[in-house]
Amino acid sequence: MPAEQPLRADARRNRDRILLAARDAFAEAGFAVPLDDIAARAGVGPGTVYRHFPTKEALFQAVITARVTDLVATARRHAEDPDPGAAFFAFLTHLGAEGAAKRDTSDAMTVPGPLIADLHAAVATLLTRAQAAGAVRPAVTVEDLFTFLKSLFTAVHDSTDPGRAERLFAVLTDGLRGPAA
Repeated sequence: MPAEQPLRADARRNRDRILLAARDAFAEAGFAVPLDDIAARAGVGPGTVYRHFPTKEALFQAVITARVTDLVATARRHAEDPDPGAAFFAFLTHLGAEGAAKRDTSDAMTVPGPLIADLHAAVATLLTRAQAAGAVRPAVTVEDLFTFLKSLFTAVHDSTDPGRAERLFAVLTDGLRGPAA
């Protein structure tokens, strides 16, 4: 298979504009945003989008790869914190704020593949350490946590109540706290 040729400068600029527009559009509307809207935001035609990304799924994957990579790195940084409970809840707060602000976070958390497996592994490290320290309920799994978060994000985005995210997140974190907390 021949190696891909580098993009011309104008094609590279178009690709970058598409990615920037897609990042903002997916954050505002989630995966449901129409590809034509992304093309319009980028100032290009739909054909230009399809030349760079043959499907909306491919474009979404490109956008969330950067977002999930950042989340994995953040979780790993928190895992170095000497206080496992503080590390877990600091990361959870970070993820909660991102999910409340960006509609595509819950979609990004469900895309199968090695990157999501890395995110689950990094969060599992935080969770296991916090559970061993007694800061988080021992029976909670990473899958449970992601289910709670996805449900919370959906509830927040389906509501016009500006205080809902904070209230729901407080209930979630209080419910996760272990007996030693």
